[in-house]
Amino acid sequence: MALGIALAQWQTRRGDQKQLIESKLLQRESEPVLRLGDALPDADQIEYRRVALRGEFIGAWPVYLDNRPLNGVAGFYVLMPFKIAGTDSYVLVARGWLPRDPSDRSKLPTYPTPVGTVEIEGLARRDFGHVMQLGDAGPPVPQAIVQNLGIGEFAAASKFKLQPFVVEQTGDADDHMQRAWPRPSLGIERHRGYAFQWYALAAMAFIFFVVTGFRRGSENTNKPADQQSG
Repeated sequence: MALGIALAQWQTRRGDQKQLIESKLLQRESEPVLRLGDALPDADQIEYRRVALRGEFIGAWPVYLDNRPLNGVAGFYVLMPFKIAGTDSYVLVARGWLPRDPSDRSKLPTYPTPVGTVEIEGLARRDFGHVMQLGDAGPPVPQAIVQNLGIGEFAAASKFKLQPFVVEQTGDADDHMQRAWPRPSLGIERHRGYAFQWYALAAMAFIFFVVTGFRRGSENTNKPADQQSG
Protein backbone atom coordinates (compact mmCIF):
# COMPACT_ATOMS: atom_id res chain seq x y z
CA MET A 1 0.00 0.00 0.00
CA ALA A 2 2.74 2.43 0.97
CA LEU A 3 4.68 1.69 -2.23
CA GLY A 4 1.59 2.17 -4.42
CA ILE A 5 0.70 5.48 -2.76
CA ALA A 6 4.29 6.75 -2.95
CA LEU A 7 4.59 5.93 -6.66
CA ALA A 8 1.17 7.43 -7.37
CA GLN A 9 2.17 10.68 -5.67
CA TRP A 10 5.43 10.76 -7.63
CA GLN A 11 3.54 10.36 -10.93
CA THR A 12 1.09 13.05 -9.83
CA ARG A 13 3.97 15.46 -9.17
CA ARG A 14 5.46 14.65 -12.58
CA GLY A 15 2.10 15.40 -14.19
CA ASP A 16 1.85 18.68 -12.29
CA GLN A 17 5.35 19.66 -13.45
CA LYS A 18 4.43 18.93 -17.07
CA GLN A 19 1.22 20.94 -16.63
CA LEU A 20 3.23 23.94 -15.42
CA ILE A 21 5.48 23.60 -18.48
CA GLU A 22 2.43 23.49 -20.76
CA SER A 23 1.00 26.64 -19.15
CA LYS A 24 4.35 28.42 -19.59
CA LEU A 25 4.55 27.26 -23.21
CA LEU A 26 1.08 28.57 -24.03
CA GLN A 27 1.87 31.91 -22.41
CA ARG A 28 5.19 32.39 -24.19
CA GLU A 29 3.99 31.11 -27.55
CA SER A 30 1.62 34.07 -27.63
CA GLU A 31 4.48 36.54 -27.15
CA PRO A 32 6.25 38.09 -30.16
CA VAL A 33 9.40 36.52 -31.57
CA LEU A 34 12.44 37.64 -29.59
CA ARG A 35 15.40 38.71 -31.71
CA LEU A 36 18.72 37.81 -30.11
CA GLY A 37 21.61 40.25 -30.43
CA ASP A 38 24.00 42.04 -28.11
CA ALA A 39 21.69 42.03 -25.08
CA LEU A 40 21.02 38.35 -24.38
CA PRO A 41 18.48 37.36 -21.70
CA ASP A 42 19.16 34.68 -19.12
CA ALA A 43 17.83 31.14 -19.37
CA ASP A 44 14.78 31.79 -17.16
CA GLN A 45 13.61 34.75 -19.23
CA ILE A 46 14.10 33.07 -22.59
CA GLU A 47 12.94 29.52 -21.88
CA TYR A 48 10.20 28.42 -24.35
CA ARG A 49 10.30 31.75 -26.18
CA ARG A 50 10.28 31.86 -29.96
CA VAL A 51 13.55 33.46 -30.98
CA ALA A 52 15.23 34.75 -34.14
CA LEU A 53 18.99 34.74 -34.70
CA ARG A 54 21.22 36.23 -37.36
CA GLY A 55 24.72 34.84 -37.78
CA GLU A 56 26.51 31.78 -39.12
CA PHE A 57 26.74 28.08 -38.40
CA ILE A 58 30.13 26.70 -37.41
CA GLY A 59 30.05 23.72 -39.76
CA ALA A 60 33.32 22.28 -38.47
CA TRP A 61 31.78 21.45 -35.08
CA PRO A 62 28.70 19.25 -35.59
CA VAL A 63 27.71 16.79 -32.87
CA TYR A 64 24.99 14.13 -33.17
CA LEU A 65 22.58 13.11 -30.42
CA ASP A 66 21.87 9.41 -30.83
CA ASN A 67 18.77 7.41 -29.83
CA ARG A 68 16.28 10.10 -30.88
CA PRO A 69 13.64 8.15 -32.83
CA LEU A 70 10.96 9.85 -34.89
CA ASN A 71 7.77 7.99 -35.82
CA GLY A 72 9.44 4.71 -34.88
CA VAL A 73 12.55 5.34 -37.00
CA ALA A 74 15.99 5.53 -35.34
CA GLY A 75 17.86 8.74 -35.95
CA PHE A 76 20.03 11.65 -34.82
CA TYR A 77 19.52 15.22 -33.72
CA VAL A 78 22.07 17.35 -35.57
CA LEU A 79 23.62 19.90 -33.17
CA MET A 80 25.79 22.77 -34.36
CA PRO A 81 27.11 25.99 -32.76
CA PHE A 82 25.80 29.24 -34.23
CA LYS A 83 27.75 32.52 -33.90
CA ILE A 84 25.45 35.50 -33.40
CA ALA A 85 26.34 38.28 -35.85
CA GLY A 86 28.12 41.29 -34.36
CA THR A 87 28.93 39.52 -31.09
CA ASP A 88 31.40 37.02 -29.69
CA SER A 89 28.53 34.84 -28.42
CA TYR A 90 27.47 31.44 -29.67
CA VAL A 91 24.28 29.43 -29.27
CA LEU A 92 24.07 25.65 -29.61
CA VAL A 93 21.35 24.92 -32.18
CA ALA A 94 19.52 21.67 -32.85
CA ARG A 95 19.21 21.98 -36.61
CA GLY A 96 16.90 19.00 -37.10
CA TRP A 97 16.48 15.25 -37.24
CA LEU A 98 18.00 12.79 -39.71
CA PRO A 99 17.55 8.99 -39.93
CA ARG A 100 20.38 6.69 -38.92
CA ASP A 101 21.86 4.23 -41.41
CA PRO A 102 20.23 0.88 -40.46
CA SER A 103 23.22 -1.15 -41.66
CA ASP A 104 25.96 0.95 -40.01
CA ARG A 105 25.02 2.89 -36.88
CA SER A 106 28.35 4.73 -36.89
CA LYS A 107 27.83 6.14 -40.38
CA LEU A 108 27.00 9.84 -40.26
CA PRO A 109 24.25 11.35 -42.39
CA THR A 110 25.00 13.90 -45.11
CA TYR A 111 23.25 17.25 -45.28
CA PRO A 112 23.96 20.79 -46.51
CA THR A 113 25.11 23.53 -44.13
CA PRO A 114 24.53 27.18 -45.05
CA VAL A 115 27.70 29.18 -45.64
CA GLY A 116 27.90 32.77 -44.48
CA THR A 117 25.34 34.86 -42.64
CA VAL A 118 21.84 33.45 -42.35
CA GLU A 119 18.74 34.06 -40.27
CA ILE A 120 17.02 31.26 -38.36
CA GLU A 121 14.12 30.95 -35.95
CA GLY A 122 13.52 28.44 -33.21
CA LEU A 123 12.36 27.65 -29.70
CA ALA A 124 14.67 28.38 -26.77
CA ARG A 125 15.18 25.52 -24.32
CA ARG A 126 17.40 24.89 -21.30
CA ASP A 127 18.77 21.69 -22.83
CA PHE A 128 18.01 19.00 -25.40
CA GLY A 129 16.67 16.47 -22.92
CA HIS A 130 18.38 13.33 -21.69
CA VAL A 131 18.27 9.62 -22.43
CA MET A 132 19.72 6.70 -20.50
CA GLN A 133 23.49 6.50 -20.80
CA LEU A 134 25.89 3.84 -19.60
CA GLY A 135 29.33 5.06 -18.61
CA ASP A 136 31.10 8.31 -19.39
CA ALA A 137 31.43 9.23 -23.05
CA GLY A 138 34.25 11.69 -22.39
CA PRO A 139 34.52 15.25 -23.77
CA PRO A 140 32.76 15.85 -27.11
CA VAL A 141 34.72 16.24 -30.32
CA PRO A 142 33.63 17.34 -33.81
CA GLN A 143 31.50 14.70 -35.59
CA ALA A 144 30.97 12.83 -32.30
CA ILE A 145 27.90 10.63 -31.79
CA VAL A 146 26.76 11.05 -28.18
CA GLN A 147 23.80 10.06 -26.04
CA ASN A 148 23.58 13.35 -24.15
CA LEU A 149 25.29 16.72 -24.35
CA GLY A 150 25.53 19.49 -21.78
CA ILE A 151 26.16 23.12 -22.71
CA GLY A 152 29.04 23.39 -20.25
CA GLU A 153 30.91 20.35 -21.52
CA PHE A 154 30.47 21.42 -25.15
CA ALA A 155 31.73 24.94 -24.34
CA ALA A 156 34.77 23.51 -22.53
CA ALA A 157 35.64 21.24 -25.44
CA SER A 158 35.00 23.71 -28.28
CA LYS A 159 36.21 26.89 -26.51
CA PHE A 160 33.16 28.74 -27.80
CA LYS A 161 31.45 31.33 -25.59
CA LEU A 162 28.09 29.57 -25.41
CA GLN A 163 24.89 31.02 -24.01
CA PRO A 164 23.21 29.03 -21.18
CA PHE A 165 20.34 27.89 -23.41
CA VAL A 166 19.86 26.00 -26.64
CA VAL A 167 17.61 26.54 -29.66
CA GLU A 168 15.49 24.02 -31.54
CA GLN A 169 15.42 25.36 -35.08
CA THR A 170 12.02 25.62 -36.74
CA GLY A 171 10.83 26.32 -40.27
CA ASP A 172 11.91 24.94 -43.62
CA ALA A 173 15.61 25.48 -44.30
CA ASP A 174 15.78 23.24 -47.41
CA ASP A 175 18.39 21.00 -45.76
CA HIS A 176 16.52 17.65 -45.82
CA MET A 177 16.05 17.66 -42.03
CA GLN A 178 12.81 17.10 -40.15
CA ARG A 179 11.89 19.41 -37.29
CA ALA A 180 8.98 17.73 -35.53
CA TRP A 181 10.35 18.47 -32.07
CA PRO A 182 8.64 16.70 -29.14
CA ARG A 183 6.69 19.14 -27.00
CA PRO A 184 8.41 19.61 -23.59
CA SER A 185 5.09 19.08 -21.79
CA LEU A 186 4.35 15.82 -23.60
CA GLY A 187 3.08 13.05 -21.32
CA ILE A 188 0.72 14.83 -18.90
CA GLU A 189 -2.11 12.34 -19.42
CA ARG A 190 0.30 9.41 -19.24
CA HIS A 191 1.49 10.50 -15.79
CA ARG A 192 -2.12 10.95 -14.66
CA GLY A 193 -2.93 7.45 -15.91
CA TYR A 194 0.04 5.91 -14.11
CA ALA A 195 -0.94 7.69 -10.90
CA PHE A 196 -4.46 6.24 -11.14
CA GLN A 197 -3.04 2.75 -11.66
CA TRP A 198 -0.77 3.01 -8.61
CA TYR A 199 -3.61 4.34 -6.44
CA ALA A 200 -5.79 1.47 -7.67
CA LEU A 201 -3.05 -1.02 -6.78
CA ALA A 202 -2.79 0.48 -3.28
CA ALA A 203 -6.58 0.21 -2.89
CA MET A 204 -6.52 -3.43 -4.00
CA ALA A 205 -3.77 -4.18 -1.49
CA PHE A 206 -5.88 -2.62 1.27
CA ILE A 207 -8.98 -4.60 0.26
CA PHE A 208 -6.94 -7.81 0.11
CA PHE A 209 -5.55 -7.12 3.58
CA VAL A 210 -9.03 -6.50 5.03
CA VAL A 211 -10.68 -9.51 3.35
CA THR A 212 -7.95 -11.98 4.30
CA GLY A 213 -7.90 -10.55 7.83
CA PHE A 214 -11.64 -11.15 8.27
CA ARG A 215 -11.32 -14.65 6.85
CA ARG A 216 -8.54 -15.57 9.23
CA GLY A 217 -10.45 -14.06 12.14
CA SER A 218 -13.58 -16.01 11.18
CA GLU A 219 -11.62 -19.25 10.86
CA ASN A 220 -10.10 -18.78 14.31
CA THR A 221 -13.53 -18.01 15.83
CA ASN A 222 -15.09 -21.15 14.39
CA LYS A 223 -12.33 -23.45 15.63
CA PRO A 224 -12.95 -25.54 18.79
CA ALA A 225 -11.36 -24.15 21.92
CA ASP A 226 -8.81 -26.96 22.18
CA GLN A 227 -7.64 -26.30 18.56
CA GLN A 228 -7.32 -22.58 19.21
CA SER A 229 -5.25 -23.18 22.35
CA GLY A 230 -3.10 -25.68 20.47
